[in-house]
Amino acid sequence: MTEIFTLDAEVRTDLGKGASRRLRHANKVPAILYGEGKESVSLTLAHNKVFRAQQEEAFYSQVLTLNVDGKPVECLVKDMQRHPFKPVIMHLDFMRVDAAHPIHTNVPVHFLNEDAVAKKGGAVAHHINEIAVTCLPGDIPEFIEVDVADLEVGQTLHLSDVTLPKGVTSDELAKGESHDQAVVTANAPKGASDDSEEGEAEEATEE
Repeated sequence: MTEIFTLDAEVRTDLGKGASRRLRHANKVPAILYGEGKESVSLTLAHNKVFRAQQEEAFYSQVLTLNVDGKPVECLVKDMQRHPFKPVIMHLDFMRVDAAHPIHTNVPVHFLNEDAVAKKGGAVAHHINEIAVTCLPGDIPEFIEVDVADLEVGQTLHLSDVTLPKGVTSDELAKGESHDQAVVTANAPKGASDDSEEGEAEEATEE
């Protein structure tokens, strides 16, 4: 995993759309590195290395190491542009991080024990698939687990019900109780309420 998230990059001075097009034809990915009060730097990376790394879920939330002309720089992926239909990465935005400075990032959510809800006759509905958090770069979790084993039909779990790792806080909850977003709901099966109403109507007719 460490090898996947360590990428070699070269500083590029040939800028513009034409230059980017030539890079892509040479199986290179144009990118930019910015942040931490330093000047932005235009970079070039090998497409095959980037394409392999971006297949890992953690690529989008974990701290990466860019070897920029041999000098390591820690950063996060902030944006990635893909070709609309080809398996090609068009451009990457990297943001520098400092181990001592808290950062804002999004962490994917993994839902556990969804089959337990199905056994109760419910259907799981995800309201969000990632959580915006603030923490030090070294504390960024690869993912956040939400266990729905005890979720009853008709019940909803909110951000305040999710246990975050030590040192990690929710950006939305920091704004106040009104931002306690719904995370997942165990919905009743479709037609369940209709069947109930029909049964009640039949009983009333029989009476």
